[in-house]
Amino acid sequence: MPGLPLAPAIALGALVAPPDPVAATAVAGRLGLPRRMVSILEGEGLFNDVTAITLYHVAVTAAVTGSFSATGAGAELALSAGVALAVGAVVGWATTSMFGLLGDVTLRTGLTLLAPFAAYVLAEELSGSGVLAVLVTALWLGERGADADDVTGRLTGRSFWAVIDTLVTGVAFGLIGLELHLVLDTVSGRWGELLPAAALVLAVVVAVRLLWLLPATWLARRLHRRTDYAEEIPLTWRETVVMWWSGMRGVASVALALALPLTVDGGGAFPERGTLVFIGFVVVIGTLLLQGLTLPWLAGRLGVRADSDAEEALEHELAVRAAKAAKRRLREIEREHDVPDEISEALARRAYDIGVRISPRIAADERRENVAARAERMRRVHHLYAELLSAARHEVLDARSEPGADPEVVDRVLRELDERSLPHGRRGTAGEE
Repeated sequence: MPGLPLAPAIALGALVAPPDPVAATAVAGRLGLPRRMVSILEGEGLFNDVTAITLYHVAVTAAVTGSFSATGAGAELALSAGVALAVGAVVGWATTSMFGLLGDVTLRTGLTLLAPFAAYVLAEELSGSGVLAVLVTALWLGERGADADDVTGRLTGRSFWAVIDTLVTGVAFGLIGLELHLVLDTVSGRWGELLPAAALVLAVVVAVRLLWLLPATWLARRLHRRTDYAEEIPLTWRETVVMWWSGMRGVASVALALALPLTVDGGGAFPERGTLVFIGFVVVIGTLLLQGLTLPWLAGRLGVRADSDAEEALEHELAVRAAKAAKRRLREIEREHDVPDEISEALARRAYDIGVRISPRIAADERRENVAARAERMRRVHHLYAELLSAARHEVLDARSEPGADPEVVDRVLRELDERSLPHGRRGTAGEE
């Protein structure tokens, strides 16, 4: 684009660079692509966001100030990364430490929302990369913040973050519609110049991903053969092609395009801001429509599907390990305490059932049929029990509108009924009681 300075051009390259893992994994989940590929898409989304946003900040700073030093930029990147790693680790450690002090699941879930903001603000105040600090904090929490016995926390956290993810994604794409007419007004009369430029940038974005994936996957396969380690890499050229076509742009590109400054130091307008935002929007919309709508057809034509046999084998292995762990713990309890024989036998059957319910293949044929029949009976009992609980909940809700009813007491009773309605609530299921 003649007349576009280098720094804004690099900012444009940075903002259209990171693929959107939300869009890719949403499509991948519906298609039933291999879990290995979904993990790659999620992982590259995280790290590409960090790289692109850091480069974007450097380019925008150079464009706003009008000065750039390669040595200074390199030192800034090193400092930014170092500070971000330290801040992210400290905030992650502090958050996991506080988990043990907070007994209420609502407080723990709220803390997972505050921790990323704290990491971001603290890193930015110390001249670090806020995005990288948030990523490090998230990785720390994912690795060390998990408590195997915090069932309620996991269920609540998943639901909470699913809502947050949906809202943030919806707001980001809603901004496309809200800002698009302003962008179109900005570039009015320049369609003949900007549409070819935007199409060329879109083509480069798509082509560069393929030019990177081809040697990268080849090298990964060679290393995979040398180490003989089950790494998450595309195993065939068909998977590589699907990975390439899954590089839709989305939320990050929209946010970075809209975050371009309006002015530079001295009061002048940011060079070609409207043009950059327009091209960024074209890349996002173009990849979502072109690649997102054709990805199911491409994956179907190439026959890329989840390896159900491998998943079933892993599920079976985990079921066996879970059952063995339960039996080991039962033997430890029997050595430590005087457990009556009838209770010990009942617990042994339940330890065995832990694995059978996950993978019925553990049981022999006759036992498997008994398990299936019992599971069918339990499903029927649970269905009928759900009808009873529904009647109870309606009665309690009706009592709320009666004169003299205490809403706090009503809500407490309703919460008890809700917990009993969960498949594995803390009160247990109908069959277990």
